Amino acid sequence: MGSAIEFLKTSFLHVMPILLAGGFAAVIIFERVKILFKTYPLADAQAFFDKINEMVMAGRLGDAIAYCDRYPAKPAAIVAKQALLRAHQPDSLIENGLQLAVSEVTQAIQKRTSFLAMIANVATLLGLFGTIAGLISSFQAVGHADAQQKSALLAAGISQAMNATMLGLGVAIPCMIAFSFLMNRTNRLVADVEHAAVRTLDMLKQRFYAAESESLNARNDKGGDETLSDDDYAEEAAKEQKKVAAVRRAA
Repeated sequence: MGSAIEFLKTSFLHVMPILLAGGFAAVIIFERVKILFKTYPLADAQAFFDKINEMVMAGRLGDAIAYCDRYPAKPAAIVAKQALLRAHQPDSLIENGLQLAVSEVTQAIQKRTSFLAMIANVATLLGLFGTIAGLISSFQAVGHADAQQKSALLAAGISQAMNATMLGLGVAIPCMIAFSFLMNRTNRLVADVEHAAVRTLDMLKQRFYAAESESLNARNDKGGDETLSDDDYAEEAAKEQKKVAAVRRAA
C-alpha cells in the first residue's frame, strides 16, 4: 500500500489521466449495462407481439398503438408503433418509416459502447507514456548521482516506470472485456429490433390480404351460386389491390 501511494505521489501527472479514463469507463459500463439489460429489452417479446397481432387482425389498430405506448422505452415497441401509425399508407412508405425508426433506435442502442474500445487504447498508451517519462527521469537522476547510488536510483526509477504500464493495462483490460460483452448484447438487441420491424410489417400485410379476401367472398356470396375460377379470383384480387392502392395514395 505504501509503495502504491508513493507511486501516485511521484507520478501524479502521468497517473491522473489513466485514473480519469478508468473512472469514465466505469460510468459508461454501468450506464450501458443498465440500459442494455434492463431498460431496452422486452420482458416477454413473444407475448407482446402475440397481443399486437391479435389486435391488428381484429382491425383494432388504435388499441395496438395504445398498447405500444405502454412501453415507451422499448425499441421493439417503438418500431412496431411506427409501422402501425403508417398502416393506412402504401407498403413502400411503411417500409421507409420502419427503416427510419430502426435506424434511430439502433443509434440509441449502440450509443457510447464504442468509447470503451477507445478508452482501452488510450489507457494503454498513457501507461506507456508514463513508463517512458519515468525512465527518462530515472536516467537523468542516475547521471548526476554517485556511483554507489546509481544502482538503487535506477532500480527505483524503473520500478515506478513499470507501474505506469501496469496501471494502464489494469484499466485497458477490463474495458476491452466490457466492450466485447456489451457489443454482443448490442448486436442481439439490434437483431431483435429488425425482427420486430419485419414481424409488424408482416402483420399488416396479413391483415390487408385477410380484409381483401373477406371482400371478395362477400361479393361472391352476393352473386348467388356463381363461383369464381382461380383465374377469375386472381383477376378480382388484382382489381381489389389496385383499388386499395388508389385509396392509400389518396390518403
